[in-house]
Amino acid sequence: MALKVELKPNERIIVGESVITNCDHKSWLVIEGSSPILREKDILTASRADTPAKRIYLAVQLMYTSRDPLAHHEVYFALVPQIVQAAPSTWNYIELISNQISARILYKALKEAKKLAKAPLKKKVELWVGSFELPDFNGNDNEVVDDIKAKFMAFKSWAIKQADNV
Repeated sequence: MALKVELKPNERIIVGESVITNCDHKSWLVIEGSSPILREKDILTASRADTPAKRIYLAVQLMYTSRDPLAHHEVYFALVPQIVQAAPSTWNYIELISNQISARILYKALKEAKKLAKAPLKKKVELWVGSFELPDFNGNDNEVVDDIKAKFMAFKSWAIKQADNV
């Protein structure tokens, strides 16, 4: 089945081991075949892999896009004990990623690695949104205040759902 991809002006995409850069107009590509594909938003460069979790993501990304994924296993499996020792809470992510790598389902491994890389930010956002509170107005019956409270609670509910997408 073909994959139809819209590229924004100057957007890059990896197809296999090649980088394709769009010109300065929006365009569409129809890609057929089994080559790995990564959009620019999912591409992590070595210079941006500045945390252990991002280095895990980079190692899995290299496996996914490489003709020889085994060539990158050593890097990944050297990083695993470091991150688990430093942050034991990452074990569930690492277990899922490693299982997908072992099963050679590298795209799913990459998706799990992305969740791992975003986990610290997601936790900060969840704590921040969870801290949103209104002061107690001691039962003031005021239509405007009630409207503000309702809109605030709707916003907080929306923000909690959005935090899941970080």
